Parts: sequence; structure tokens; C-alpha cells
Amino acid sequence: MPSNDGVLAVARSFRVLVIGGSYGGLAAALNLSDLARGRVCRFESNPDAKPPQYRIPLQITVVDERDGYFHLIGAPKSLACEKYASDTWTRFKDIPALRSPDFNFIQGSVSKVDCGSKIAHILDTETQENRTEKYDYLIAGSGLRRVFPVAPQSFRRADFLEEAKKHVENVRNATEGIVVVGGGAVGIEMAAELKILYPEQKITLIHSRSRLLSSEDLPDDFAERALEILREENVEVILGQRVVDTTAVDSGKERIWRLTLADGQQLTTGLVLSAISRSVPTSTYLSPEALNEEGLIKIRPSLQFSGDVPNAEHHFAIGDLAAWSGIKRCGGAMHMGQYAAQNIHQHMLAECTGEKPEFKNLNAFPAMIGLALGKKCAVYSPDEGTRASEDLMDVMFGKDMGSSICWNYMRLGHPPPA
Repeated sequence: MPSNDGVLAVARSFRVLVIGGSYGGLAAALNLSDLARGRVCRFESNPDAKPPQYRIPLQITVVDERDGYFHLIGAPKSLACEKYASDTWTRFKDIPALRSPDFNFIQGSVSKVDCGSKIAHILDTETQENRTEKYDYLIAGSGLRRVFPVAPQSFRRADFLEEAKKHVENVRNATEGIVVVGGGAVGIEMAAELKILYPEQKITLIHSRSRLLSSEDLPDDFAERALEILREENVEVILGQRVVDTTAVDSGKERIWRLTLADGQQLTTGLVLSAISRSVPTSTYLSPEALNEEGLIKIRPSLQFSGDVPNAEHHFAIGDLAAWSGIKRCGGAMHMGQYAAQNIHQHMLAECTGEKPEFKNLNAFPAMIGLALGKKCAVYSPDEGTRASEDLMDVMFGKDMGSSICWNYMRLGHPPPA
């Protein structure tokens, strides 16, 4: 039956379970809600795109260990600046775009997903009780588990603010300087941000390889440009040396750490921050058949599971948890969320109308990256190569490490239309 706006409503309703409420998960949930309500999805770039002809009754349940959306890109700054930290974590119930009967949120962790029966087993954080959630479609977007201070360990906003406050105190009280161990993207940004926030502090970055970003598929000239910018910002960089021992020394006033490097060199510091990548996939709730040897979810270009699992066509994986090419980035996660939403919507229409679904297929992601390095941003893409400038910092990250850019792109501040 057509509604007042001429959009037809299907008789069947659907339940969608989204595991993970970060960039990819929220992008998928919001775009799918748009389509189900008969609107062009919010990420659609084609100005001539037509809204769907059918309205689909839908219930989207988002499960996340945190009580809100955290701007992970800003972690190097949010854990070193209390004022900024307050702006990077927003509880789901405080996000205007999510104030819709379409959405339901569970703070908890998924322990098991039975793809055959389409049932997820969830430990509810608030009640500490195990519950089951039935679904018609599942989107796995719970990402990677990252250690502190690469990412906060708190699950509630109030606890996170205390976590950030304590870390800020440790940074301020480190009168003997700060050492960041690990020259990947996070370590580089962390060292640069600390130097900007606390210019009086001695900041040292130690990396075991002979070049920064050694684990990423990026050209040497980009790594060299990042090194130049760090040194321009007066960050001391030690390359080709592994930290073999870290010992606490009682100075009488504060705890001092003595670091021994592989060549026997020793240095002392007031605070040691590890930025060495120890990210672990959160995919343990799935059967091994769905995963590759790294614990990432095997997917088709449609983002549907490609492993030997029941109902694979009803299960989608997005973001860092998906086994896909390219460097893990929030932009890629949001793009995957959009495609997952559009493909689920097509699959729903096919089940209701019998029409053949027209899926969006993901292209391979090229190696590309943008790093916030103090006052400058360094960017690499295959088309434009290596670029770095203060102007790029404004374009890529704005004044708040990209927080407003992501918030506005997802339209989180806009309540859903009536």
C-alpha cells in the first residue's frame, strides 16, 4: 500500500544486527535506515540517484562494548588533552541522528554467532546477563582490539575521561621526558601531538627498523618526509634500534625509566609509551570457517561472507575486521558500511519483490594514508604521490583531528526526519 509520499511499504519486517558502533558500523546502520525509510542514503554521491520505491519496516540493533561513538583517529590527542577528550566520545543516546525507533543499542560483547540459526549470544554489560538476539542480517564491524595508549581501554564515557585525565597527569609529570616506542602511524602521530601539546617536553621516538612505517606498503619518500617533519617539530628520532630492556629506577622524586637499546645505548625517561602494533581481531564470536589465518573475515566484493558458513549471503563484514586490501582507514570503513547497507537493502527488496538484486561491488583499496604530524599533514596516494603541508592539515583533519569531518559526513548531529 502506498504511503502519503507515494512510497510503497512491504509487508515483511527485518531485523539487522550490527556488531560494532564505530565508523563502519554507524555508517552501515544510518545508510540502511535511510534506504529502508524510502530516502536516498546519506553517503550517496550521485546527484541523480532516485529514492527507493519501497519502505521496509526495519529494526537495527547495534552492539558495542563502549557506551558511545569514539573518534579513534583522535586517540593520540584525546589521551593527552582533557579538553579534546571530552569532544571525542559521545554516548549513543546523545547522538541526534540515532534518535529513531529504527535503532536499538546494547552495550555488551558478542560471545558467539550461530550463522545457521541466525542467533547471536551477547553478554549485556549493564545486567551482566547473557542474552540472545535473533537477526535476519548481520554486519560484523567490531574491528581490532588495540592496547593502551593506541586506544582507550574504557568502555564508558565517564571512565574514559578519567583515563585521559590520569594519562595527562603522567605526561605533565614526566620531567625527564617521554619516549614513544614504535614508528608506525600511531607512534608517529603520538610523538608529534605530544610535542605540539607539551613543547617543553623532550619527546623521543624509537623504532626498531631503519625507516618509519616499515610495516606499511608505502614508498620510502613518504617515510622520509614523515621523519623530516618530526625532526622539524624537534622530536628526537632513533631508528634501527630495538628496546631490549626497560627498568624502573627509584630517583626519590619520581619514577624514572632506564631503557637499554640493542646496541647497548642507554637512556632515561620519565614515561614510556608503547605504540607497537598489537592489534587483535575481535572475530572470536565467529566459526573458523569464516576467517582467514589472521583472524579476519573472508568476504566477497559485495562484503558478504565468502567462507564456508551457513547463510553467508545474509552476513556482511566491514572495516578493520574484513580481509580486504589497503591500509586500515576510517574512510574505507565508512565506504564499506555504505556498500553493506545498499547491498542488504537490495537483498531485502529481492526477498520481498522477487526482483534481482543489484549489488555494489567493492574495488581493491590502494595503499594510501594521511598522517597528522603536529602542524603539518603528510599524505600519500598512488595518484598524487607524497605531499605534506600545513594547508593539507586543515583539509584532511581540520582543527580537531578530523572529528568534525567524520561527525558531519555521517550527519550524526542531524535528527532523523519524521
